[in-house]
Amino acid sequence: MSELKGIIAPFTTPFKESGEIDFGLVKGQVDWLIENGVHGLAAGGSTGEGHALGREEYKDLMAATVEAVGGRVPVVAGIIANATAEVAARGHLVKDLGVAALQVTPPHYLFRPDDDAMVRHFAEIHAECGVPILIYNVVPWCYLSPDLLLRIMDEVPGVLGVKQSAGDMKLFADLIRRANPRNMIFSAVDALLMSSYQLGAPGAIAAILTAAPGPSVKLWDAVSAQDWDSALDLHQRLMPVWDAVGVDNMPSLVKYAQQLQGVDAGLARRPTSPATEAQKAEVRRALDGLGLL
Repeated sequence: MSELKGIIAPFTTPFKESGEIDFGLVKGQVDWLIENGVHGLAAGGSTGEGHALGREEYKDLMAATVEAVGGRVPVVAGIIANATAEVAARGHLVKDLGVAALQVTPPHYLFRPDDDAMVRHFAEIHAECGVPILIYNVVPWCYLSPDLLLRIMDEVPGVLGVKQSAGDMKLFADLIRRANPRNMIFSAVDALLMSSYQLGAPGAIAAILTAAPGPSVKLWDAVSAQDWDSALDLHQRLMPVWDAVGVDNMPSLVKYAQQLQGVDAGLARRPTSPATEAQKAEVRRALDGLGLL
């Protein structure tokens, strides 16, 4: 996973009104994101509605994404499933595509495995498919503590890092401070990416990167260059984008933001709600503040 760094945009899955994946829209979005300077793509995660994908269409989407990327940037394959065997099976489906890593959520249904079971979950997934794993730490009732994340990364060599989500920067700061230097702690704290980079995050995988990829890359570059005035200005102008899209029907709003910038990203899959007129107006205002309209 040493190739993973910087802005890894979570690709949105384009659906038709019928609910089928519109594979004809994949390459246009991939090209747009790469033209805006992103350093990698993640498919099948939360922004990509991976929870709503069947196994075979998941395989087809990953293959289409990797083909469209054509080796220009690394691809992370998101997997959102509850059973260890199902996660491993999906890992098998994509292992020969050359993905850089699997982005795997902890179980997201009601019942939480204990710590030993959680360690076994990730160990068995890696043993079965042999692809490096990023733990996507996002499920509120199955949120993994820094202690447990550090234990998993220590005991399961195939788990090379974490995509740390939610808004608690204390947890993020604890994790990145205590992690082994070989572990990669990516930020998904969309409103606080500037601070995440300053704390040492090697990059981000977050919805805001897909809604506004150009300014997000510029923020990464500004922090890397220690250009604090530019970084703070970009941070302040990006925050309204997260305010606009970071709600329950986020996939619909990220796709609307892409549409305003000339990218047809299709629709969200039902039952995700479509964007309301009030939500659309908020997205337009946020993008206008970045000069993207």
